[in-house]
Formats: sequence, structure tokens, C-alpha cells
Amino acid sequence: MPGATQKKANRERFHAARDKHDAAQLPRKRFYRQRAHANPFSDHALEYPVSPADMDWAKYYPAYVAESTGDEANTTQQRPLKQDVEIVDIGCGYGGLLVALSPILPNKLMLGLEIRTQVTAFVQERIYALRKQAGDGSSAYQNAACIRANSMKFLPNFFKKDQLSKIFICFPDPHFKARKHKARIVSTTLNSEYAFALRPGGIVYTITDVEALHEWMVEHFDAHPSFERVSEEEVEADPCVAVMRAETEEGKKVARNKGLKFVALYRRREDPPW
Repeated sequence: MPGATQKKANRERFHAARDKHDAAQLPRKRFYRQRAHANPFSDHALEYPVSPADMDWAKYYPAYVAESTGDEANTTQQRPLKQDVEIVDIGCGYGGLLVALSPILPNKLMLGLEIRTQVTAFVQERIYALRKQAGDGSSAYQNAACIRANSMKFLPNFFKKDQLSKIFICFPDPHFKARKHKARIVSTTLNSEYAFALRPGGIVYTITDVEALHEWMVEHFDAHPSFERVSEEEVEADPCVAVMRAETEEGKKVARNKGLKFVALYRRREDPPW
């Protein structure tokens, strides 16, 4: 078919143009176009560890690999890191929050989780390019990474109990129709998974430009016994909130359109004694 042949030729030209650029140059979004949303209930041929202990983080954070003891060659264990990942951006999009937070929190390992294949590839290439631009020996952006994952299904496969200190949920899909509400990233069940992975005192950051979704998230976090809402004074004093409002791609779009941004933070409570 002529149409199919033309599409194939266009793809080949696209890939040739993308590969022509030096790896240190930032990737361009036009080479990584994809639909705005993905169905979290579909099978996406995802790879995920059986448990957090089986996850190989070393390839994502090579600068943080612990020194070898010489015993790893005789075992099947993954190469451990000097420290754990503790900041997660669920549905990280094109990585604006990760790139902005990385120099602000240089001693924290942060991870973007994104379900869309092309978008994940863009963020990975963006981080690799920023690392290369910083030069050998620089620690810039070595603490940031992105993987393709479905947070609604596999979050406990990546993170052990009390591992995380911050979870960001920025401009999630509102799923306006009532029958689609089960696909929202904030729910009674998912909030329990966030409480499992988040250490006491850790914070969930939420932001959206959809007031109805904001009210939904507030309602569900308010109803969960593991979370308490952070005061407005503390919200405004948190530097991560300013980054979340200004540096995400959706946040910039809302600002251009002069829209409203609704923010709510929730702190993980201490578990009650048994």
C-alpha cells in the first residue's frame, strides 16, 4: 500500500535525523511523539522485578554503585547502590520535575515512573544528555533516572516498606467519566500502597488544574488513616512545591493558559503501636 510505504519512509527519515545528533544534545520531543494517555489496565509488556531486592538499579545510577567486595562475581545478586532511591515522580511525563529537582536535591536519588514507551525514552535520553553535557567527573544529574512502569500495578515490586521520602503526583489524568474513576492514580487502594512505600514523615505532593480531581484526591487522602494534610504555611515554604508548580510541562502549559493550579500535600503518619 502506498500509504504504508510512505509512513515507513517517514519513520526512517525521522530516525535518521534523530540519530544524526550528538548524544550530548538534548532530545527533541518531535522525535518522541505519543498519545497523551495510556490505559493502566492494559497489558503493556512491562518488565518489573519480582521484589525490590531483585531490581538492578546500577544501570540507572552508575555513579552511586557501591564499591565491589569481590564476591559479586560468584553470585547472582544485583550490584548494590550506596543509597536507596527515595524520591519518586509518578507519571513523570517528559521529565521536567526530575530535571529541576536534581540540582536542588543533589544528595537524593530520584526516579520518574512513566508508562508510555516513547515518553520514557525521551526522559532517559534527556538525562543521559544532561550528564554528558556536565562532563566526566561531574555528579550533575547522576541522581536522576526514569524507567517505564505501571505504578498502579507494580509499585511494591520496586520499593520496599518505608523506602521513600517523597512521592510526586503531578497533573495526573483526570479520567472525567464516572466509569473511568477507577483508573485515577489516587484511590483508597493505591493510597495504601503509597503509605507502604513512604516512610513516616514522608510527603505525597499532588497538583492538578482540574478542581474536581483536586477535591477527589483531597477526599481520598483525608479519609486514609496513614495521612494527614500539610498546613498551607508549610506548603508555601516547601521549595519542592515551587518547582512542582513551575517546572513540569503541564504546569507550564497551565501557566500559559492562565489557568489555576490546585496543590495539596499529605504527610505520612507514624504507624500506631500494635
